[in-house]
Amino acid sequence: MVEQVSEIDPERVRASLSEIKERIAAADPSGQGGAAVEVVAATKYVPVELMGTLAEGGVTVAGENRIQDLTAKQDMWGDLFTWDFIGDLQSRKAPSLVGKVRLIQSLATESALLKLERAEAGQQKVLVQVNLAQEESKSGIAVEDLSRYLASDGCDVVGLMTMPPFTTDPEESRPWFAKLRDLADINGLEVVSMGTSQDYEVAVSEGATHVRIGASLCR
Repeated sequence: MVEQVSEIDPERVRASLSEIKERIAAADPSGQGGAAVEVVAATKYVPVELMGTLAEGGVTVAGENRIQDLTAKQDMWGDLFTWDFIGDLQSRKAPSLVGKVRLIQSLATESALLKLERAEAGQQKVLVQVNLAQEESKSGIAVEDLSRYLASDGCDVVGLMTMPPFTTDPEESRPWFAKLRDLADINGLEVVSMGTSQDYEVAVSEGATHVRIGASLCR
């Protein structure tokens, strides 16, 4: 169960976000100072009533893990944030996200793709989650199955996402991040979502366009 924060200091959020962006700028190999890298706040730990405090601290993009939490937060805060879905995507619930989020970052199963196709969700932008390490404990498709997703007109695949194997050393994630960036480039995809609080600098150095930052934003 996710332990939610009980209070948020907007100045603390602002300071953390500023530090993260400075580190992104330093890690960015493009020479753009991190301008093309977006920080997605993973907000599963933030109660609905405190989301406004995140906005006060400068957070503009919220990534939610559960559809019911996303709905509750959108009902209260609406256009205050750009909303992404970043959690495990249950196939039967996939159509309910269409038009509610900018990005579904975690399309990872054939069944979810079929549900989106049946919902005629062609305009919904999605990222395909790729399980590069083929870990049984993680969601994601195999690299060899990607062409099926790219060929579908059931949604608009604009990029890829991955979660590398757990490690306490961010450098050990570098080969997986590099592999995802290469896979995106080969297939002409611009968006690459990879990297979390512990390894986002390595992800940025390997070409991430979106990083997902959790509770470290306000602690």
